[in-house]
This record gives sequence, structure tokens and C-alpha cells, in this order.
Amino acid sequence: MKKIERKTIIENVKSMLMDSVKTLHQEVIDAFVTSREKERNPLAKNILDKILENHEIANSKDIPLCQDTGLVVCFVEIGRELYFDYDLDEAINVGVSQAYTQGYLRKSVVKHPLNRINTLDNTPAVIHHEFIPGDKLIIHIAPKGGGSENMSTLKMLSPSEGREGIIKFVLDTVTSGGGRPCPPLIVGVGIGGNFEKCAWLAKKAILRPLNDLTENPIDRDLEIELMERINKLDVGPMGLGGDTTCIAVKVNSFPCHIASLPVAVNLQCHSARKNEVILVGKEIDNADNR
Repeated sequence: MKKIERKTIIENVKSMLMDSVKTLHQEVIDAFVTSREKERNPLAKNILDKILENHEIANSKDIPLCQDTGLVVCFVEIGRELYFDYDLDEAINVGVSQAYTQGYLRKSVVKHPLNRINTLDNTPAVIHHEFIPGDKLIIHIAPKGGGSENMSTLKMLSPSEGREGIIKFVLDTVTSGGGRPCPPLIVGVGIGGNFEKCAWLAKKAILRPLNDLTENPIDRDLEIELMERINKLDVGPMGLGGDTTCIAVKVNSFPCHIASLPVAVNLQCHSARKNEVILVGKEIDNADNR
């Protein structure tokens, strides 16, 4: 068995979060630069310039890209050879707490949806777990803003609605959201499973690299068509019109019941904040097992 120290988890989660709220991935910056070159709408082009300038300022001055520093979502892949003598979720939440309190980031989590009392340290995070072969612990984090999350949707379609029903639902979601989710967007689409599984698929989709190609040809064709059709909606950057409504569409699918066709659409704003770390377990000294 192998082990990763609790303090290593805390330090890495804290560091990833403090970095992610201030720095966009290079792939996202490159997508904005490419979109700006192709954009025909002068106002949209100007907004893309401002988004890029905002990133430069945030990065150089060590301040958040947006005042909404999000609710932290974690996808944790746990190697089956790893051993934990502590609560992994608790360690992750300590890292979240330290990032938001010591980094002076906005605390956006309330204790109960109805009493609205702030937890004052942005915990608890929403944590999803998966087991994988080997001795690695992979932590993916996304500080997800409220604006784009509020415009995300889920619908239980009839199987007869099929592919065109999925496309219509995605396009309707983006259109009705307009500028509120702060486009240009990354659009995550989850298809299949059941009510909760399709939402999980859609959320995980927004963490995929922008240039990856899904292995499933049905999903891949959907991604290509949806990307083209979304960018013809004229929603544009910040909802003010243009060719650049999204910079990526990612579709994840899963088998489902014969009587259902669950679909979820998770929108990610232009401050597409995410990060990940891969930690490798170390052999436990025999003395530790006495």
C-alpha cells in the first residue's frame, strides 16, 4: 500500500485554487486570440480584447479574474493502491478554506439554501470520487461561478426526440442564457445515465482539454455540429452579438434506460477556471504499520 500525506493534499488544493482564480489556461487564451482574429463584429472583437486584457491585469497584479471566485467543484480520481488514515474530503476542504481565507477570495457558500448564512471560508466543496488503477491521486478542481451555473439546465427528453431534440435543447439553453453566463462559453453536455448522472457528465465535460477529441463518433459529431450552430446564434461575447458565443463544446455520454433520454447542459463562463494535480503515493514504511 502507498500513502499521500494529508498536508500534501491541503497544500496542493490551496495552491491550485489560488492560481486558478487568477490565471487562465494557455489553451483558453489561445482560443480567445483565434476567435478575435476571426470575429466579424467590431463590438465582439473589442470585448474579446478586454477579456484578454483582464487576464493580463489579473495575472500581473495577482488578483482574481472575476469577483465571483466560485463554489469549488472537485473530481478526485483515487488509485486503488493508496491508503488514507485520514478523511480525504476533510483535507480537501481544509485546502479550500485556506485558499479562500488566506488568499482573500470572495466567500460564496451559504450553510443552507434557505437561511443564506455564509460559511465564511467557501467550504464545503462539491467533491466527486472515482477509483482508478495504480498509486496516483488526481485532483481536478473548478471554482465554478454562480452566473454560468445558474444558466445551466437539465431535461428528461423522450427517446423519440433523439439527436435533434438534444441539439434544440442545447441551443435553447444557450439562447435563453444570453449574456448572463458571461460568454464566450465552454458548453458541457451530458447525455444518458439518469437524472443525476447526466448532470455529472456535463460538469465533468467542462474540464476536458479544449483540443481533445472524444473517442465516441456519435458524441464527436455532436460536438462539431453544436459548436457550429451555437456560434451562429449571434449571442456573442457577453451576449452583445457576434460570431464567438462559445470556444468549445464537450459531449460526454453514458448508457441509459430504454424509456428515457436525460440531457444536461453545464455552461462555463469565459473565466474558465480549472486546475489539476497528480500526486503519487509513497510506500508505507513497515514501522508505520506496527
